[in-house]
Amino acid sequence: MSYSKFDLTFKIGQYLDRHLVFPLLEFLAAKETYDQSELLQAKLEILSKTNMIDYVTDIRRMLYPEEDTPEEIIQRRGVVLSELQELQDAVEPVLRLMQRDDVMKTIETMRDPKTLINHLSTNKEYEFKIEMIDSMYRLAKYRYECGNYVESASYLYFCQLVMSPTDKNYLSVLWGKLASEILVQNWDGALDDLTKLREFIDNGGAGSTASNMQALQQRTWLVHWSLFVFFNHVKGRDLIIEMFLYKPLYLNAIQTMCPHILRYLATAVIINRSRRNALKDLVKVIQQEAYTYRDPITEFIEHLYVNFDFEAARRKLNQCQAVLLTDFFLIACLEEFVENARLMIFETFCRIHQVISIGMLAENLNMQPDEAECWIVNLIRNARLDAKIDSKLGHVVMGAQPLSPYQQLVERIDSLAVRSEALTSLVERKHKARNQDVSKKNYVIIKIFLMYWNLMPYGGIYPCNHKILSHAVSIFTVKQSCSSA
Repeated sequence: MSYSKFDLTFKIGQYLDRHLVFPLLEFLAAKETYDQSELLQAKLEILSKTNMIDYVTDIRRMLYPEEDTPEEIIQRRGVVLSELQELQDAVEPVLRLMQRDDVMKTIETMRDPKTLINHLSTNKEYEFKIEMIDSMYRLAKYRYECGNYVESASYLYFCQLVMSPTDKNYLSVLWGKLASEILVQNWDGALDDLTKLREFIDNGGAGSTASNMQALQQRTWLVHWSLFVFFNHVKGRDLIIEMFLYKPLYLNAIQTMCPHILRYLATAVIINRSRRNALKDLVKVIQQEAYTYRDPITEFIEHLYVNFDFEAARRKLNQCQAVLLTDFFLIACLEEFVENARLMIFETFCRIHQVISIGMLAENLNMQPDEAECWIVNLIRNARLDAKIDSKLGHVVMGAQPLSPYQQLVERIDSLAVRSEALTSLVERKHKARNQDVSKKNYVIIKIFLMYWNLMPYGGIYPCNHKILSHAVSIFTVKQSCSSA
């Protein structure tokens, strides 16, 4: 069976910066999933839009070993170096400041950008000018396009400190800083930047004129970029569940724009034993989106917890292993995934049957009977399951396993939190819509009043709705008093 149809690289790549696509293409090249010349051509097309001229030259030599490097590429390299030097000269005072630890410590203690800019501008020793902020941003972007991600991250950090959140480039700075930290594999820094960017987008920081569609697009991009962080950071396995499953705005983005992300959410729930309480909510989402997206991982969950088809779940587990082996983000989770998936099959099987044949269990777990017996023994010992093994009959005898009060409480609290957030969002939307309706109604009533008011001096007596007119008079009076005050 060919598993290239389950490859999500090209779907995910649509929502990534071109620099973030490089690691995915390198992974595919190492796996030899696709033709090497096609992957090299894809790299060359992406690199042609960057300033990574040396990398372009290397790829061309691999693709066309008999051809010399075109003259235009050699000339372009000189232009890039010249422009880079000009940008650095324009912000030379700032670069000197960043090399002084005492100055950077002082800058970091000042949380208000206005205060910081005033401090830097009034100190003649620093030779700082406000125009240098935009120049610093352009230099950071240019460095990023050249592939110098460490320098880019450093420059963008300075821009974050001195820029106001209302600055036109502030959102781009947040995105660039996150991308730079991902590419240098600084996962702590990347997680901090991911949190800042998410809060900025959720608080309407993308601009008051940003439409709901633009906010949806921003969240869709953030969901894809966050995969790098969540599957490499220690806390990522919990955070991905919180963000993708229990943040309604991001769950909506996944269901609307990118249901293929359910593969990563399902994997995170499977490998995270402490978040088994999220299974119920995950199953609901998978069932809702089954008509738009399915793969062996989501189908494994569906067979096990919806259909209770253990044979189908076993077959899907085999396919899941192949899918994880060809997935850039999930390959490191392969052993944990298989171990926890087997545990889930065992736990579900035990809830249905009180006496289980070890041979049957071994078959469902894709293991040999002896290996399965040892695995069950270790599982009973480590997990403290209420179970016994009858080696003579080859059976596992299960005891009663009621859900602990603590677990019940945790599940109810999580469910209540999700409902509360959804209810709050609904109330805010209704309140906003109601205020808009009232404003429109008042505007119409006032217009009617003014119409009658303008006509009455001419001696005309016109029939009207006295309730509307009296209401308009009261509104008009209030508005007049407010304007005079």
